[in-house]
Amino acid sequence: MLEILLDDSPCLAVNKPAGLLTQGPPSVGLTLEIMVKQYLRELLQKSGNVYLGVPHRLDRAVSGVVIFSRNSKGAARLAELFRDRRVTKTYWAILERCPEPLEGTLIDGIQKLEGVAYAELVPVGTPESKEGRLSYRVIGEVPGGWFVEVRPETGRFHQIRVQFGGRGCPVVGDVLYGATSAIDVEEAGWIDDGSEAAPTPIALHSRKLELPHPVRFEPISAVAPAPRYWTERKWLPEG
Repeated sequence: MLEILLDDSPCLAVNKPAGLLTQGPPSVGLTLEIMVKQYLRELLQKSGNVYLGVPHRLDRAVSGVVIFSRNSKGAARLAELFRDRRVTKTYWAILERCPEPLEGTLIDGIQKLEGVAYAELVPVGTPESKEGRLSYRVIGEVPGGWFVEVRPETGRFHQIRVQFGGRGCPVVGDVLYGATSAIDVEEAGWIDDGSEAAPTPIALHSRKLELPHPVRFEPISAVAPAPRYWTERKWLPEG
């Protein structure tokens, strides 16, 4: 069932479950985009096509806030806000090891390998790489890991995953970047969209997006509750 976090035209924010692609080719039977379009058809009582702008995406294995636009003008404005880094993004992550120091900024060159869904850290300025920058603070130790709040300033491929994994502090479940632990797909409420060679769940959640409204320009935000199994694992901080 689709969880709506914000419906303030043209902005429509939803809580993406882990396991769904934000967008995908026609061969993928189910994506978040397909679900949101169906929601709009029912809301507007339309049987045909409906417009939906997709100004940003989350990795399939990541849960949390995704914002769409219900018209093309809003989509262009939202894309501009993301491009100009006027959207504040807050993520929650459970890391296998505690990063040091407990609070700081990470700046790296990030290079996506050609033909595969994988990136690696390289020196800043390396040809074909892009700079990745984020700030973080450790909230505390939880069962099986460390709860860390992350604010990426850039939006590079697998950025949070590779920047922490490359420092020996991988996200729980993220075996692609060095994790030794796994998260069961049933426990995580993983949605099977029919894709082949699917990744497995990881403990990375897009908690909040804060941005100027694309029409009224006043501040708005969308906040996504963490997946249910985070509560069951006692990962969420008190208060």
